[in-house]
Amino acid sequence: MRKLVLTLALVAVGAALPLYAQEPGAAAANTELVKWSIITGGFALAIAAAFGALSQARGLSSAAEGIARNPSAAGDIRGALILGLVLIESLVIYVLLISLILFFVKPFGG
Repeated sequence: MRKLVLTLALVAVGAALPLYAQEPGAAAANTELVKWSIITGGFALAIAAAFGALSQARGLSSAAEGIARNPSAAGDIRGALILGLVLIESLVIYVLLISLILFFVKPFGG
């Protein structure tokens, strides 16, 4: 009985959801802005991911070379490497956040 009530409640909610849908004419004015927001966010994320990966690879390469030259400093080099990788990755995450804002929020109040 409980499953039946839950199923009926979900069907009722699902049937009522189209009442809150946006009218077709209201979205037509901002299609150009939305399109360019998505394109800009996509390019920004692609560029940030590419250069973030390149800089992480260069940092890892330099750390491995430094450890190979001086194995006794491996702990210090490893700590600096992890801190650098975290900071590089945080920049990519910030770009992801900005891209998601451009995707899902009206960026210029339009």
